Amino acid sequence: MKARIHAAVWVSLLVASGCSAGSSATVAKDPGTLAVGYTAEPANFDFTRTDGAAIPQALLYNVYEGLVKLDADAKIVPLLAESWTVSEDRKTYDFKLRKDAKFSNGAPFTAEDVKFSLMRVKTDWTVSIKSTMDVVDRVDVVAPDHARVVLTKPSNGWLFSLTSRLGAMFSPTGVADLANKPVGTGPYTVSSRRRGDSIVLKENPAYWGRKPAYSTVVLKYVKDPTALNNALLSNGIDVISAITVPDSIPQFQSDDRFTVVEGTTNSEVTLAFNNTRPPLNDVRVRRALSYAIDRKALLDTAWAGRGTLIGSMVPPTDPWYEDLSRAYPFDPAKAKALLAEAGQPHPSLRLRIPNLPYAVSAAQVVASQLADVGVTVTIEPLDFPAVWLKQVFTDHDYDLSIIQHVEARDIVTFGRPKYYWGYDSKPVQQNLAKADSGTPQEQIDAMRQVARRLSEDAAADWLFLFPNVIVAKNKVTGFVRNQVSESFDLTGLAPR
Repeated sequence: MKARIHAAVWVSLLVASGCSAGSSATVAKDPGTLAVGYTAEPANFDFTRTDGAAIPQALLYNVYEGLVKLDADAKIVPLLAESWTVSEDRKTYDFKLRKDAKFSNGAPFTAEDVKFSLMRVKTDWTVSIKSTMDVVDRVDVVAPDHARVVLTKPSNGWLFSLTSRLGAMFSPTGVADLANKPVGTGPYTVSSRRRGDSIVLKENPAYWGRKPAYSTVVLKYVKDPTALNNALLSNGIDVISAITVPDSIPQFQSDDRFTVVEGTTNSEVTLAFNNTRPPLNDVRVRRALSYAIDRKALLDTAWAGRGTLIGSMVPPTDPWYEDLSRAYPFDPAKAKALLAEAGQPHPSLRLRIPNLPYAVSAAQVVASQLADVGVTVTIEPLDFPAVWLKQVFTDHDYDLSIIQHVEARDIVTFGRPKYYWGYDSKPVQQNLAKADSGTPQEQIDAMRQVARRLSEDAAADWLFLFPNVIVAKNKVTGFVRNQVSESFDLTGLAPR
C-alpha cells in the first residue's frame, strides 16, 4: 500500500494538463471542471486487450459509445442506434443509425464501422469476455445508416452484451494505438494522462448529442482511501466515485457540504477458488471453506455491515435472482468434518488479492476464520490491476483470491472452463446455452438452475454484494443510485 498522499497535494490539482505545479488554477475554482476520485487506475486505454473494470469505468459511454446502453433502471435504450428491430426467428437485428455521429478524429460513423467493430471483437480482441460475440454470423451494411447483424442462433444475452465494452464502436482510422489514444464518438476525448495520478477528459466539440455540463473532467487515482477522503474534504476533488472505507461514510453524512448517494451494484465480492488446483479441486474442501466463513461477521467487519449477502453470482437487479445466502450457514464443526473427510485437515493456501481496501479488509477476516478450522492462509497483496491480472487472472497462479466482479450478468463466466476459476461443469454449460436461446421464462428458469448448481458445487464463495456509495459536493447532481453497468457514466452529471 502506498504511503498517504497529503491533502495539500490534492488542493493543487490542476485543471489543465499543461499547467505548472505553481499554477493557481485549481479544480475547486473552475466551475467548468469536475474532478472525480477513483481507487483503481487503468493500466492503459485498450479494453480490447486488457481485462479489468478500470478502463470501461473511465471510457465507456464517456469516450466510447455503442449502439445501445443501459439506463439507470438497467433497461436497454438507444445510443448510436436510433432504433432497432428483431426478426421473428430472433436471429436478425436491423439497426437504424444516427446520421450525425462522428468519431473524435473526424471520421463519420456509419454502418461500415458497426461491421468493423463487431467483427473485430471476434478477430482482434483478446480479453476473456470476447466469446460473447461468437454468436455473430455476419454484419451486413444495408445502407450507411442501416446495419444488419445476423446471429447463428437466437441469443438473449447478445443485445445486452452490446451495452458493455463489447459493443463499443471503433473507426478503422482510430485503432492504431488504442492503449494510448482512444478514438470514440462520445461526449469526451482523452486530453492527457499522468500515469499514477490522473486522466483528463475534455469536451468533444463535434459530439452529436447533448453537450456535457462539464467541459473538463479530471479522473484522479489514488489507492489510499484516507487520502481520497481528504481530497474531497479539502476541495481537491468534487466526487468520490465509490467509497472504499465504510467507516468514513457517517463523516460525510453529517457534513451538510456533501451528498451521499447509496444504492446497489452488480459487483459481487467473491472469494475465488482455483477449482483445478489441489486441494480445491475437491468439492468437499470448497464446501468446507464455505461453511467456515461467517459472511455476516465479515460484512460487519470489512464493510461496516453495508452491502448485501447474496450467496450467488446473481445480484437482485437480475430477473433470475433468488436468495441463496443461506446455502452455507456458518458451521465450523461441519467445515472441520469435511476437511477431515477429504484427507485435508490442515491445508495451507495462498490468498492472492488485489491491493485494494475492500480486498485487504476481507482477506484478513477470511484468513482468521479459516485458521479457526485448521486452514493456514498466507495473504499476498498484489498490485492492481497489472500484477493481479497477470498472475491470478491470466496465469491462474493462485489458490484463493478476493475480487470484486463488476461486469453485469457475469455468472456466464462459470460456463468457460478456461476462465480463471477453472470450473468445468457440463450441466452449467448446457443450462447457460438453454437460457441464452430460450424464451424469457426459460431463460429465468435455466439461469436459476445455473446459480443453484454453482452453489451446490461451491464453485466460489460469494462474500457480499458491494454497495454503491458515492459522495459528492452538494453542487454536483445527476448521479445514478444503482451502478448497473461497467461505466461510471459522466454524461448525466451537472452543477446544481
